[in-house]
Amino acid sequence: MNHKEDYPETYLADILSSVKTIAMVGASPDATKFSYGVLRVLHEQGYNMIPVNPKQAGNEIRGLKVFPSLASIEEPVDMVQVFRASEALPGIAQEAIDIGAKVLWGQIGVYSEEAAELAENAGLQVVMDRCPKIELFRPFWKPKLGLGI
Repeated sequence: MNHKEDYPETYLADILSSVKTIAMVGASPDATKFSYGVLRVLHEQGYNMIPVNPKQAGNEIRGLKVFPSLASIEEPVDMVQVFRASEALPGIAQEAIDIGAKVLWGQIGVYSEEAAELAENAGLQVVMDRCPKIELFRPFWKPKLGLGI
């Protein structure tokens, strides 16, 4: 898949309607940060959010336990969402593969062909340079809790 082109609407909608547990790598406890807002909205929409941030490990973000790494998460993860520099994405892709995630999602500005190829070759669906919070509320897909747009 060419991750520089627009994704088919059904591709993104299918991902957002099928995943239940999302590990957010790079989650921040700072309410002024974009990752905090995305975590908040996805959590409010009913996703099981798992913050991952080694500097915050053992603390909580919005009442959610923060893990130091993907490998330390104690339950199955459907999607790994990444709020890190693009250079970190190949390593995170390998970690997502290692924990059996189904989707690797790079936030806006997070893009790596190497990570995409690695993840896709392992059977993961991949989204790059997009925000699930924005995609969740596009007209082609209603929020999972049936709320109006």
